[in-house]
Amino acid sequence: MKLKKALLIFICFIFPVSIFSGCDYIKSIFDESETSAVESSTESSTGDGITVEDKALWYNPDDDYSVVTMYLTVKEGNSGDGTNHTWQEVNSYSVFYYQDLGIERYAVEGILQVGDENGLVEGQFGYDAIAPNSIVNVRGNTTSTAAQKSYKIEIDNGKGMWREQRTIILNKHIYDTVRFRNKLSYDLMKNIPGMISARTQFVHLYVKDLTGSNTTNGEFIDYGLYTQVEQFNNRYLRNHGFDTGASLYKAEMFEFFRYEDKIKMADDPEYDLKGFEEVLEIKGNNDHTKLINILEDLNDYYVPIEETFPKYFDEENYFTWLAFQILTGNVDTTSRNYFLYSPLNSEKWYFISWDNDGAWNTRRINDTNSIEGYEIGISNYWGCILHQRVLKVESYRQKLDEKIKEVMTYLSRDKLSPLLQRYSEVVMPYLYSTPDIAYARQTQNEYYDILNELHNFVDINYQLYLNSLEKPMPFYLGTPIITDDNKLRFNWDVAFDLDNERITYKIQVSDSYLFDNIIYETDDALLPEIEYNMLPYGQYFYRVIATNESGYSQAAFDYYEDRNSIRHYGVISFFIDSEGIYLDS
Repeated sequence: MKLKKALLIFICFIFPVSIFSGCDYIKSIFDESETSAVESSTESSTGDGITVEDKALWYNPDDDYSVVTMYLTVKEGNSGDGTNHTWQEVNSYSVFYYQDLGIERYAVEGILQVGDENGLVEGQFGYDAIAPNSIVNVRGNTTSTAAQKSYKIEIDNGKGMWREQRTIILNKHIYDTVRFRNKLSYDLMKNIPGMISARTQFVHLYVKDLTGSNTTNGEFIDYGLYTQVEQFNNRYLRNHGFDTGASLYKAEMFEFFRYEDKIKMADDPEYDLKGFEEVLEIKGNNDHTKLINILEDLNDYYVPIEETFPKYFDEENYFTWLAFQILTGNVDTTSRNYFLYSPLNSEKWYFISWDNDGAWNTRRINDTNSIEGYEIGISNYWGCILHQRVLKVESYRQKLDEKIKEVMTYLSRDKLSPLLQRYSEVVMPYLYSTPDIAYARQTQNEYYDILNELHNFVDINYQLYLNSLEKPMPFYLGTPIITDDNKLRFNWDVAFDLDNERITYKIQVSDSYLFDNIIYETDDALLPEIEYNMLPYGQYFYRVIATNESGYSQAAFDYYEDRNSIRHYGVISFFIDSEGIYLDS
């Protein structure tokens, strides 16, 4: 290790352009000075001489239980930078409004200042600011529809930085019943080898509205408690000691398929940025060669995964990231809510967690339908090409199992309980007072009940993970078709069993998603296909349950969501009419 470090220092000294951000690669692009390299809590060698480190000392100034007070004065700006709007306009529309119109989100100019509950504090950011120093708009997708908004505050060039950051993300987490799930995850990641985390901070926000006619008469209005989290961009890469010339993508709907129609080189005549970013949002360089290479190899089943995986992924990072998501129940991470990072001159890719609101969801644990569904353990990840191919290999499953047991030591009840207590002591005084109390999703007694459930959360998810190893893996149902002899043919993918046990399929057809009126049923199909008599015009439902020799069952990936938003797993709704058969979309 010492020899490697010495060699890296020699390379950085000899060559003017280096693969390491600590060597000031493309430093001229930025007007701020480079942060210095420090010892890291996460260190992984890529095998090509490059070491990826998340700086441990970057987090040292943080007080996880403190609350920073921010004062934001908003003003109408100009049409040139799109800030010629009122604060009321900014807060009136969701992301879907802008998407429908094909326009940028409304914004205002802002004066961001940091102080304490008594007002501004000399020496803190923005203390002497009179003119606007930032641009403010609403952030988030689904959360942009909520009554309480989250905000993105972009500090102008030349107006300084707050904690070495120019983009300040303030999340309200209105759908989070405890209001600290995202922060809890990031704070835990900081201490787990193999994970890459982000700085977070509780923020108490006050806003003074000087726009339009609905101003606050020069008074700051209490907006309650927020959680600030680092924005993932070049500044994030630099602050964490990563390569600012790297490939960095945010997964939007990405399951490691090839996506030939969307994932193309930037110089391809058919390249469409909008289509590309429906799959992966580009946050790093625009050379997609490495991305295409990995997708080509992953989707080529003639290339063994035992060759592809070690070539393109860091084992420590991959299995640690996956173990953490499984144990924290962060199920919405199969196709989104993560970043992929690869240093400029390396083929290796690293997972970085993003948006952990879905983690620590005790409601999901208590939802019987979810338990019967696939969203537990490794079966939750079976629809992703990368995870499926890796987890089909017994030796890789053993490595995941070892990593899960290791990560559990960082998430033990003894370590988790004090954190939950401290976080609740910070959050509850804000959540149960104005203005946040009007949007609290439970009473204080119910809040304490949720905290009690969280103490056992990791142990429950570990048991669900063990259960997932016994069950067949989930599969997809096909669309029923009408045969030439006017029969109905139902088909589905073959289920996979980790122990290679024989699988039989139970299929039911009904005119009710509750299956309280069974039209057709068989429970001993060995092949993933059956035929049945043609049905009259109307709406129908069919489901398939795979059961292995040990008696463990698994439903299909597909589900039908009823009007009460309850998911019925393994179920497809379809219609038969004079035009044929079509699915209920």
